[in-house]
Amino acid sequence: MKKLKLRGQVLPAIVTVSPVTIWMVLLIGLPLLYVLFISFMTTDGYSVVYRFNFQNYVKLLDPTYLKIYLNSFIVAFFTTLICVGLGYPLAYKMARMKGPKKVLMMIFLMIPFWTNSLIRLYGWRTLLGKTGYLNTLMQAIGLTNGPVEMLYTRGAVLLGMVYVLFPFMVLPLYAAIEKLDWSLLEASSDLGAKRLTTFRKITLPLTSSGIFAGAIMVFIPSLGYFFVSDIMGGGNQQLIGNLIKTQFNAGNNWPLGSALSIGLIILTLVLVGIYKAGGGKMEDLV
Repeated sequence: MKKLKLRGQVLPAIVTVSPVTIWMVLLIGLPLLYVLFISFMTTDGYSVVYRFNFQNYVKLLDPTYLKIYLNSFIVAFFTTLICVGLGYPLAYKMARMKGPKKVLMMIFLMIPFWTNSLIRLYGWRTLLGKTGYLNTLMQAIGLTNGPVEMLYTRGAVLLGMVYVLFPFMVLPLYAAIEKLDWSLLEASSDLGAKRLTTFRKITLPLTSSGIFAGAIMVFIPSLGYFFVSDIMGGGNQQLIGNLIKTQFNAGNNWPLGSALSIGLIILTLVLVGIYKAGGGKMEDLV
């Protein structure tokens, strides 16, 4: 009877989970294993040569690539910092709202996802270009004597990154702030603590998981969003994502591109591990 009962519980679970498991293995697991396998191969300049070696991982330490890594981390760091600075007040305001206002703010936050990121970035190019609306306006009112180059700079890439990734910061922050016990803030105020002290000693520590979750969701993609650098930076600002794209396309060096991709995946896993070790929950990253 116990075996029959156990089968009656296990079989429905297997039937329910199996399609999802098969889907994940076929579309995520196997491609990642293939990328890992290719990263240990070599190339003859035209195609992959299936000869095992570690040279691709040694090449990752090339000084030329190290400069790209540094530039990528600078862009990712400031993108994350700006998103936290702008996103925290917005998320806090949303968490304090009630009823239709909160729903409306959430809709406004999600609207950008309804349009492809490439189209929205090309809108910024139209606005910021030498013949764009902003330059035309500044010249018309006498602020400048000629067009100002606002594209193809690190600042333009930062603007594009923040614009694309900003919602990914706000959503985890909102989830963390909404769970706050507001009575703690009221008690702190009643005991004579100033707003800044309350924020520093109560609000910030209790919402730190949301900050770190949002930081991961912004920092990692900003290393790999090569299309933002291409559109807003014009190829002048090389990031890790651009380097990977170049190896797979123009460079025709799939093994090195695979090694770079594996390195980025390892970095992601390390950051997620740090997040979990600090008490963060994986569902906040989903």
